[in-house]
Amino acid sequence: MTKVIKLRKGLDINLTGKATGTANTTVPACEVALMPCGFPGVIPKLAVRTGDKVKVGDALFFNKACPDVRFASPVSGEVTEIARGERRRVLHVKIKADSEQEFLDFGKKDVSALNGDTVKKSLLEAGLFGWINQLPYAISTTPDTKPKAIFVSALRDMPLAADFEVELQGNETAFQTGLTALSKMAKVYLGIGANQSNKALTQAQDAEVVIFDGPSPAGNVGVQVNHISPINKGETVWTVDPSAVIFFGRLFLTGHVDLTRTIAVGGSEIKEPVYTKALIGTPLSDIIKDKLVKEEHVRVLNGNPLTGVRYADAPFLLPHTSEICAIPEGDDADEILGWIRPRTKQFSVSHSYFSWLSGKKKQYNLDARIKGGQRHMIMSGEYDKVLPMDILGEYLIKAIITGDIDKQEALGIYEVSPEDFAIAEFVDSSKLPLQKIVRQGLDILRKENA
Repeated sequence: MTKVIKLRKGLDINLTGKATGTANTTVPACEVALMPCGFPGVIPKLAVRTGDKVKVGDALFFNKACPDVRFASPVSGEVTEIARGERRRVLHVKIKADSEQEFLDFGKKDVSALNGDTVKKSLLEAGLFGWINQLPYAISTTPDTKPKAIFVSALRDMPLAADFEVELQGNETAFQTGLTALSKMAKVYLGIGANQSNKALTQAQDAEVVIFDGPSPAGNVGVQVNHISPINKGETVWTVDPSAVIFFGRLFLTGHVDLTRTIAVGGSEIKEPVYTKALIGTPLSDIIKDKLVKEEHVRVLNGNPLTGVRYADAPFLLPHTSEICAIPEGDDADEILGWIRPRTKQFSVSHSYFSWLSGKKKQYNLDARIKGGQRHMIMSGEYDKVLPMDILGEYLIKAIITGDIDKQEALGIYEVSPEDFAIAEFVDSSKLPLQKIVRQGLDILRKENA
């Protein structure tokens, strides 16, 4: 019998512009760029130079701390640009795609006959192992870690997030193959939503299926880990994006690396929110071409409105991004009476606006304004109302800000990732950048424990 975990804490934010239907189009990949920033914790070291010819599956860069962890090229073609930022940090590696794609052949494999070491070796050779993340620290993992379990969350419930069941259509066999491959390395837990019905999820083999019934962020893999198998100091779990599971399955079924995924293109500033297929690294300008309602006063996000990255900072489709969103910037708003104006179309967690009378199903068109300045932290229990984890969120944030590592460990920092605080950041009346604070805290803790 499938285990069901009901969560009461959380908050569903219903925004206009959610993509519907299926992926009937594919964005052509004339030029792609792989961005190392999409793999948290990785210090990239280049494996190619400008002018080099690469095939699909060739390594573009590798993790300096663990050279065995390489990252595969999504296309074959010529390396045309290696962009660098401050302190010569690699921003992206750009490739001009060939008209006819050439693939490195890693050989088809029957995963049921493989052991864990062989699966790990195959993923390392193909440049896909770095797609596996780990807790603690919420970073790309390395092959020397020994996880007590592997967690896959097929539930995406952030605002405007893509429905994984749409991406799963036609990829059921690859998804199951990927789960089987992961199960050779550790026990696999598959978290799904109460309303998901695809048999590839509800009847998945080689994984323990757990249903999560509750508001966002029930789909966050960190939340699921906290309720299934909490992490103690010294323990490690691996977390895998469900799209990466499909990539792993394709590798074993075909012997080739195929980083094509289905993404949602939505938001109130998109003419017709749709699903489309695109390669990792596709320019966002190509994905949203002719789709915007207007060009000015719009914020395009590489991801969802709560955890996404601005277009200027990530102009190419990031590895773990499942949606591209366009929402109003809000810099042209001119409201009479300002904050004192009675509002019926603005979302509020409290009953400050009359819009709460419209019910939870009402859709809102929110802009990117913070609507308030940063101020001292208010210990009012706001985070605990929307954070369905057995941790004291406000006290953990205070411990991170003050740099008290002992308190951070006691308060459960090893179990969290920045995205777990996305909803808390949204409702925070102190306007603190909670995700940034958590990321900095995790990075400092990792250096201290190294």
